[in-house]
Amino acid sequence: GGRRQGVATGIGHGIGFGVYAFLAALGIATALSLHESTEIVLKWGGTLILVWLGVTFIRHAAKGPVENKTEDEHGPSDVTGFLQGFLIALFNPKILAWMLALYAPFIESDVSMETLVGMGLLGMTIDGTWYVTVATVLTRGDSVEKLRASAHIIDGIMGLLMFVFAGLLVTGTL
Repeated sequence: GGRRQGVATGIGHGIGFGVYAFLAALGIATALSLHESTEIVLKWGGTLILVWLGVTFIRHAAKGPVENKTEDEHGPSDVTGFLQGFLIALFNPKILAWMLALYAPFIESDVSMETLVGMGLLGMTIDGTWYVTVATVLTRGDSVEKLRASAHIIDGIMGLLMFVFAGLLVTGTL
């Protein structure tokens, strides 16, 4: 689909992520206001999710470099790219797992609507900026092939980071 479709996908993903971030934060705040033990459940549930993500990343890393597959042929539609990015972000259970693990320690039961909206906007901005940047950079030269060749290393680093975040969550440092 090219650079334009990649950028449109990044924008769609950012908006979807922002909506998801707002709804997840709202759900966490609501759950916290309903029952006192929710915080403990979220803490340990988040820790388990982070460990699961860490194991998943490490397993991918252990497989080594992935063979270069042929390029997927996508239509040139920017609207298609936008919708794909939006829907991928909105229906990705790993994003919910990530938000439950990382948002829970920072949300109080009496959090203001402005803070929740701000969390959604911050998530949208960071996610959208990241994916638009990736789409822009990867459409230059042989960047995609280099990234694919290093993907197992990136997966290993991400796995280790998930374990670090899980440890920080358990110790109350996060």
